Amino acid sequence: MIVSSTLDFREAARRRLPRFLFDYADGGAYAEHTMARNVADLADIALRQRVLRDVAEIDLGTSLFGRRMALPVGLGPVGISGMYHRRGETQAARAAARAGVPFCLSTVSICPLAEVKRASGSGPLWFQLYVIRDRAFMRDLIATAKEQGAEALVFTVDMPVPGARYRDAHSGMSGPGASFKRVLQALGRPGWAWDVGLRGRPHQLGNLEPVLGAKSGLNDYMGWLGANFDPSISWADLEWIRAAWDGPLIIKGILDVEDARSAVAIGADGIVVSNHGGRQLDGVLSTARALPAIADAVRGQVTVLADSGVRSGLDVVRMLALGAEGVLLGRAWVYALAARGEAGIDLLMTLIGREMRVAMALTGVRSIAEIDRSVLTQ
Repeated sequence: MIVSSTLDFREAARRRLPRFLFDYADGGAYAEHTMARNVADLADIALRQRVLRDVAEIDLGTSLFGRRMALPVGLGPVGISGMYHRRGETQAARAAARAGVPFCLSTVSICPLAEVKRASGSGPLWFQLYVIRDRAFMRDLIATAKEQGAEALVFTVDMPVPGARYRDAHSGMSGPGASFKRVLQALGRPGWAWDVGLRGRPHQLGNLEPVLGAKSGLNDYMGWLGANFDPSISWADLEWIRAAWDGPLIIKGILDVEDARSAVAIGADGIVVSNHGGRQLDGVLSTARALPAIADAVRGQVTVLADSGVRSGLDVVRMLALGAEGVLLGRAWVYALAARGEAGIDLLMTLIGREMRVAMALTGVRSIAEIDRSVLTQ
């Protein structure tokens, strides 16, 4: 199959994965309106084409949290991505290191942080932390992140409870008879079954194994999310996290200007303007619509990142023009991983860079710092 875009990776992933895994990555909350708007609203952002601007030399590099990056892009945290290719988080970390961009490991990854750190080498590794009822366990995760040399802590705040994701009940990710459905689907995907089902073991939530032990497998994944996320957390609770973590602290899941200001007030170093890829509350603003006002409100006080709906290098340029300083990919890199493993992510990053160069050349900018709303038009 010829792959020339993220859409091609998506189709290749659909062909290779059992349905429960494809739908888990591909789906959103409720009727998936916000998920669709993330893509559509970003695609509707019109760029201002300029000509004869001397764009012979284009620099895609930028700095985020004191580290020089080859692209203003990172691989954002995606739960159980180790199920999409054998030991998938390690493959993604290696690809990110080669591309010179950060890889952010989810709390609910298959591979534990130590294994991913070995794979990433000297590449920039970030760690994502959820709001968990067990504060002692959260402290242990933060301590592990420090020990393993994670360069930033990404604290996700838009998931006090899991979103209502209709697809999961139909696909076998959750609901009655889920385990039986998953086995049948795996038998229908022999390539995945051999690569991941057999050779990718253990299928445990690696970072949770110290507290869950033998119960940290995929069968307990959805139940663990519902039972352990903490809806009682407030901004005051973030003060101890800020005190426990002395590196860059990034608050992920900001959609409101006042929440962005609260993140500044508790001493965050960065925020991610995000609606969780449309996987939490359907009907909220797309990231593309929420981003400009938030960026205007806190620019210069925190580093503003964004995610949700990004499917190309052109989308990256749009997000930067709307006020982001960096962009996190989610579904895009999971599709690529599922389709071709780390070689797929290598190709994805090449495509992202190539598409950014074209977009920058045709809008007349030569560096990331030059991308602002002047490259947009009505």
